[in-house]
Amino acid sequence: MIWQPNNLVVAESAAYMQHEMPEHCVDLVVTSPPYDNLRDYNGYSFDAESVGLGIMHVLKQGGVAVWVVGDRIDGGRSLTSFEHAIMFRDLGFRVHDVMIYQKKNTPFMRSNAYTNAYELMLVLSKGAPKTFNPLTCPTIRNGKETAVYGKGPDGDNSKRRAVTLRKEKTLINIWQYAVGLGGTTRDRYAFEHKALFPEKLAADHILSWSNLGDIVLDPMCGAGTTLKMAALNGRQWFGIDISEEYIALSARRVAEATARLEAV
Repeated sequence: MIWQPNNLVVAESAAYMQHEMPEHCVDLVVTSPPYDNLRDYNGYSFDAESVGLGIMHVLKQGGVAVWVVGDRIDGGRSLTSFEHAIMFRDLGFRVHDVMIYQKKNTPFMRSNAYTNAYELMLVLSKGAPKTFNPLTCPTIRNGKETAVYGKGPDGDNSKRRAVTLRKEKTLINIWQYAVGLGGTTRDRYAFEHKALFPEKLAADHILSWSNLGDIVLDPMCGAGTTLKMAALNGRQWFGIDISEEYIALSARRVAEATARLEAV
């Protein structure tokens, strides 16, 4: 299939990006790899470095790739998430940020360590990011205040100056999301895929690192969460997956979301 936005293709993602897609055609990638063989994805596997090279090929200068990854825990941690960060750096990406995806209701308990409740969200860029629309939250204190400034040579602490505190501040880089039905998504059938990330996680990154009309790619699109949220937020989208079953699942979710949007 010839590459064009707002479409899905059944293919091995690394080869498709390298040989079927032009260079510098994508503004943002949001994806999560099937790391450490923790789940059976219909028998398919992937090579992280090859996928990374494919992303480098299709990403525009200043584009961002968000790579959501964790570690296998079996006695100790596999450190896959850290290995991937170093791999991307060595491929020429800027490791622009290492963010935390904290799961509010994680089920994973350990008998001899604290409950594991997070994965990493590697924010990788091709040079300096060309887009950043910071998400914000209200500040507890805002408006005009007076504050003591640095003590002078005379030792006087009474010197004060007027300052203005903003009503909003940029979010920190630890983001919390509920998981499971109602948290990850309300699409019950989406759980036919074994490893979903929350729709809001995808939406928050899409809003942060892209603008209206930009092209958002998920090269291992699975259940189509990234694609659905790109469509709902006015972006163009493209999905690749080696599984025909997952491509059909993605197509259904995007079609239903688009139909609801058009009906409003």
